[in-house]
Amino acid sequence: MTKNQVVTDNYAIYNSDCMYVVNQLPDNSIDLSVYSPPFAGLYNYSSHENDFSNCETKDQFLQQYEFLIEQMARVTKPGRINAVHVTDVHTNTGRLWDFPGEVIRLHEKHGMEYHNRITVWKEPLKVRMRTMVQSLMHKFIVDDATRCFTAMPDYVLIFKKKGEIEVPVTHPNGLNDFEYFGDVPFLDAHKETYGNYVDFRKKWKGFEGDQRENKLSHLTWQRYASSVWDDVRIDNVLPFKDSKEDDDEKHVHPLQLDVIDRIVYLYTNPGETVLTPFMGVGSEVYSPVSMGRKAIGIELKESYFKQATLNLKEAALRFKKIDQQSLF
Repeated sequence: MTKNQVVTDNYAIYNSDCMYVVNQLPDNSIDLSVYSPPFAGLYNYSSHENDFSNCETKDQFLQQYEFLIEQMARVTKPGRINAVHVTDVHTNTGRLWDFPGEVIRLHEKHGMEYHNRITVWKEPLKVRMRTMVQSLMHKFIVDDATRCFTAMPDYVLIFKKKGEIEVPVTHPNGLNDFEYFGDVPFLDAHKETYGNYVDFRKKWKGFEGDQRENKLSHLTWQRYASSVWDDVRIDNVLPFKDSKEDDDEKHVHPLQLDVIDRIVYLYTNPGETVLTPFMGVGSEVYSPVSMGRKAIGIELKESYFKQATLNLKEAALRFKKIDQQSLF
């Protein structure tokens, strides 16, 4: 069932079917889950019979995915978060299927409360170049604009398990512990007031006083609290190209680290455990481990697992290699 595994003090990763591994985890043992499920009907990642992306119909996919959601709800601690990265899915006829709506329905069915939807904006030309979707081709604006549609954003759906939280997630010194996870440190309008970002960060990094005065944390939270994340760096991803195999029908980037970093930083305390059932090349393990959390990752595809083992060797050094005071 499990072809390979790597277990360290900070993380455990498994080359296995996620259903085999998650089923063995104890009840109420996970502080946060963050992951991208296969987008039914949109991408095929491998020819493996256990691969969720190989289901023949959407109903079959949802039935299989529901088994996992039930287990994810079981292992999540009361009051804690599951963050699920999804998008609307185009059908073979060009129509949209409300995949996020199905994901919400299944989570609520299994004791998870739907709390929030974050929209991750995507630049249309880059979406066109990555996916080759015809609806974004300029040719059709010229020939027949009814064939053109906007670039679909991604969404992060935030679910909270019912019950009272035992250990609240706190940020006693605000959101100053790490770099700003995104392309724009703060709105241009603030530059005249606060000056150079490097100097501004030096002033507030490690601030332990009255948090009402913590300007850097307030500005950071204003950006993270937005319902639209329009400053996610699309190419801020772990190495992945060497993991592509011939049976990949299409290959998309791993989930951007900016998205994962924000979720992990906002919703976990140091030392807590993050779970991802679709690890890919290791992004959702790399991020929490680099921030002093622990992580469990599961990946069915062997080439992705091998790439993840390489990527994770650098996780503990991520913020030690750079001077956080001179990032920007």
